[in-house]
Amino acid sequence: MSIKMICSDLDGTLLQYGRKELEPEVFPLIEALADRGILFCPASGRQYTSEKKLFAPVADRCAFLCENGGVLYKDDVCIGKTPMPRAMAEKIARDLWDRSEGQGEVMLSGQNCAYLMERGLGMLDRIRFIGNRYEVIQDPSQVPEEIVKVSVYLHEGVEKYADRFVPRWQEANCAVAGPYWIDTTLANKGTGVQALCEALGIAPQEVLAFGDNYNDTAMLDLVGVPYIMDSAAEPLRQRYPRHTPRPEVVLRALLDGQPV
Repeated sequence: MSIKMICSDLDGTLLQYGRKELEPEVFPLIEALADRGILFCPASGRQYTSEKKLFAPVADRCAFLCENGGVLYKDDVCIGKTPMPRAMAEKIARDLWDRSEGQGEVMLSGQNCAYLMERGLGMLDRIRFIGNRYEVIQDPSQVPEEIVKVSVYLHEGVEKYADRFVPRWQEANCAVAGPYWIDTTLANKGTGVQALCEALGIAPQEVLAFGDNYNDTAMLDLVGVPYIMDSAAEPLRQRYPRHTPRPEVVLRALLDGQPV
């Protein structure tokens, strides 16, 4: 089986939590993969502006899965978008805001802009850190475009709130997306990768993917070669037999002709 596309989660996977920039060796690896006809695709809850900035030296050789699969870009063109019904998105946003005990801040994502309902608890600093385009709003009704994702930032961590929100909003694929984030969207990384495969003429079995969290499972379940990070939760490490400390280790092995 040949690999034609590699999809990698960012925060906690290719980009360690708290880091602002990728390891320099990532860029020549992506170039070498592209030279062999293997497309690299960051797959993240981040927006396109943030992802493109992160991969600036090789952005023209990548596809981009953004907003957990809700937005897809290739060659600077949006080639796919999965908006949420407006009433659902606004209802979820208000629920996340009202039922997080004053400890949650809400982000509503458009195609390439984040709309922030913030309380000064750190979300705005985080959005600036990752380089998102953003506007601050007071109410979900102020978002002037289609909404593709609604998230809550919990500065105390997600543990206290996961059981409160994840089962309640399963119709919107509610999932823990990191130590401080819970996301809802009608898309997921699996549907995003599937749409990319269809658009680019690639079979899911020809895709290798890396992830570290529960919002990566739809992608990892879809592809032919799924890898989970050594740092992932034990249930995830039990679910997927291929483990790695860093995606770069596997990419180098692939380029060296070793079995992956």
